[in-house]
Amino acid sequence: MTKQNAKRALISVSNKKGVADFAKSLVDRGWEIISTGGTARLLREENIPVFEVEDITKFPEILEGRVKTLHPNIHGGILARENKKEDLKELEAHQIGPIHMVVVNLYPFIDVVSKDNVSHETALENIDIGGPTMLRAAAKNYFHTVVVINPQHYKNIIDELDREGKVSENTRFELAREAFQHTAEYDAFIAAYFNKVSSHDATENTFPYHLNLSYRKAKELRYGENPQQKAAFYQEIKYKEGDLASLHQWQGKDLSFNNINDLQAAWELVKEFKETTVVAVKHANPCGVGMARTVLEAYNKAYEADPVSIFGGIVAVNQEVDAQTAEEMSKIFLEVIAAPAFKPEAIDILSKKPDVRIITIPLVNNSENSWDFKKISGGLLIQEMDTEPINVRQGNVVTTQKPNEEQWKDLNFAQKVVKHVKSNAIVIASQGQTLGIGAGQMSRVGAAQIALSQAGGKAKGAVLASDAFFPFPDTAEQAVKSGIKAIVQPGGSLKDQEAIDVCERNKMAMVFTGKRYFKH
Repeated sequence: MTKQNAKRALISVSNKKGVADFAKSLVDRGWEIISTGGTARLLREENIPVFEVEDITKFPEILEGRVKTLHPNIHGGILARENKKEDLKELEAHQIGPIHMVVVNLYPFIDVVSKDNVSHETALENIDIGGPTMLRAAAKNYFHTVVVINPQHYKNIIDELDREGKVSENTRFELAREAFQHTAEYDAFIAAYFNKVSSHDATENTFPYHLNLSYRKAKELRYGENPQQKAAFYQEIKYKEGDLASLHQWQGKDLSFNNINDLQAAWELVKEFKETTVVAVKHANPCGVGMARTVLEAYNKAYEADPVSIFGGIVAVNQEVDAQTAEEMSKIFLEVIAAPAFKPEAIDILSKKPDVRIITIPLVNNSENSWDFKKISGGLLIQEMDTEPINVRQGNVVTTQKPNEEQWKDLNFAQKVVKHVKSNAIVIASQGQTLGIGAGQMSRVGAAQIALSQAGGKAKGAVLASDAFFPFPDTAEQAVKSGIKAIVQPGGSLKDQEAIDVCERNKMAMVFTGKRYFKH
């Protein structure tokens, strides 16, 4: 039998950390506890008096526990407004006691479906129905009902009860806001799961009509791209190993907005290569890429590709960084060095430059079946990530002159790089090294001029890759003047034949891939 005028808390949690101590603290302050299932058993084992939900509802749990709290005696108690006489009269008429606090966290649906080979039936059984309903009801009625989803709040709530005799309106509002965010995130993840399941049916569209996204703030950043812009870093609820969100920072200053953005560009490019490769990025564009037998050789190639731009840049490596490479890296200022691993000696060497950020990320390619987002005013653009492996040998040689073996390797290398350069993009490369990169230009010939100028005399005998077709033969003409020996481009221009004719007259090979690589 409940005590008259006693405060009542309904506690039903899947995360039982600290809940017994919290319940005991409430009981010691004159509260009564209502509970269910495993939570009730735990509290009884700790000698904490508990009323079962069915004591309140006068109705047993049914359908193997699927229905237990969905009852007017529960939701009437949660939703009653104690400043409204009409509500109190209805409670009295129906012999319903008010519930002043709801302490609930939900079935671990997110954790369950994130595991491998989880059956659809198991997923369905881990969708909480009663929990979100109680949380939303309590949050809606936060003026009169305290809602708690996070064990971290237990101590503060008890402290506030002792200090103020109640939980303040401001605290109740913040707890309600957290509860609504939690249930929204929970529902968004369930919707995402159902979208993922439905996408296995070939008749379903790739993109759902309703897109529900949920992210958690990992940290606030000092500022955005510029000091006048505020910024923060958010992570997916369940990011995967190998995602940039799974990075571990060993040393250095906090990552900035630009660091993270540039690191994303560097990491996506370095993952294109199975061979030992080092990528240097500045302002989200590669400024130097080197591929070699060892990390040291690859780093030196990336550095020598553009020793000016790499200063203050982001470097990504797809192999473990050794001591020799760390010694070379420490000779200049680098903002970030990222790799799957660093040898302990390499960490020791780089630790002498405490500001450089040392990052490890598992080298796992998680781009398959993922989306690329671009925010626009009032909307969102979404596209599939382009994860198709690059192999220019599958293209069509449209000239009499065919690439030799070394040129094929260089064309493939250059094509992988140009895919990650902002359009219009041209890459000049030779022997696993970029020699010139023309990025983000309004005209293709302008991008080619920048890349060829940067390459200088090294362009002789090198290859050229373009992210899109040549609208005019001028880029091919520029390539001829600089001594380029092979070109790879998508083809598809009305003036393709004019570019081919330029190559034919100068015994230069040209390969059409049919694959465009715009990047904006």
